[in-house]
Amino acid sequence: MVQEFIFRDDANQTKASMPLSLIVLPTAELRYYIDPEEVDKIVATARKNGILEPLLIRPIPGSDKYEVVAGAKRYRASQILELAEVPVVIRQLSDEDALEIALIENLARSALTDLEETDGIVRLLAVKLKISPQEVPPLLHHIQNQQRGKTAANNVIGNEVIDVVQEVLTSLGNIKLDSFISNRLPLLNLPSDILEVLRQGKLETSKAKAIAGVKDKSTRKQLLEDAIASNLSLSEIKQKTKEIESAAQSNSSSQTESAFIKQLVDDTFQRFKKAKVWDDPKKKAKVEKLLAQLEALMKTE
Repeated sequence: MVQEFIFRDDANQTKASMPLSLIVLPTAELRYYIDPEEVDKIVATARKNGILEPLLIRPIPGSDKYEVVAGAKRYRASQILELAEVPVVIRQLSDEDALEIALIENLARSALTDLEETDGIVRLLAVKLKISPQEVPPLLHHIQNQQRGKTAANNVIGNEVIDVVQEVLTSLGNIKLDSFISNRLPLLNLPSDILEVLRQGKLETSKAKAIAGVKDKSTRKQLLEDAIASNLSLSEIKQKTKEIESAAQSNSSSQTESAFIKQLVDDTFQRFKKAKVWDDPKKKAKVEKLLAQLEALMKTE
C-alpha cells in the first residue's frame, strides 16, 4: 500500500538509473540514528543482486544533485558497495510533500523511534501551518483546550487551522490529537542528556522516560550510563529509580532533622545567656558539668 503510494505512476515522476555521485541525503533526516546492522543486511543481499528497490529522490533546485526522500538505508548500502548507479524514481516534490512522504514511509515500516516520529510530525505540522516547530506544541494544547470548552471566546483558533492539524494526524495513521499530546509531546521536554541518548538510538523510549524521573543530574547520568552499559531491563530501571527516590527522601529527612537540631541549639543558647543560673551554686555546677560534656563531645569529632 505504502509502496503504491510512494512509487505510484505519476506524470510528475520518472523511473531511471542514476549515478550514485549525484544523490545526497537530506540535510535534516527524520532518523537520528540508523543501526549499522540494518544497513549491513541490505549490503549482504545487494552484494549479489544489486539494489532492487528504487530510491525515491527529488531534484534539488539550483543544483545538479538529487535528494533522497525514501531509501536512506539503501543509499548507505550502495555507498558501502561503491555502486556506480542505483535505480531511482524521480519526483518533483516540495519540502512539504517530501517530508510527508518520508514520514508515511517510515511510519509504515515502523522504522522511527517515538522521538523521531514526534519530531517528524511536529516538523510537518510546522510546514503545513507555516509556523516554527517550537510553536506547534502550545498550538496543539490550545486546540485541545478549545475542544474541551476551556478557551475564552476571544481566544479561539479558526477551523481552518484545526482542519489542517486533523488532516495531517489522520493521514499519518489516524493519530488521535489527545493521544499525541499525552504520549508523544512530553518526549520533547525530556532532559537534554536523555534526549541525546534517545537520538543516538542507545535506549528505548520507555526506559528513557523512567530514568528521566530522577531529578538529580549526576545521579541520572550514572543511571543512564549503567542502563546502556548493562542493558538494564525496564523493571530493573524502575527498581533503581525507586531506590534512588527512597534514598533522596531519607537524606532530605535527615537534613531537615539536622537543621531543626541546629536551630534548637541556637535558641537554647540565646535563652541560656539570659537565664539567671549563675547565682545558684547547684545550677551553676550542672551548667559546668553540661559544658564539660559538650566539650568532650566536640573533641571526639
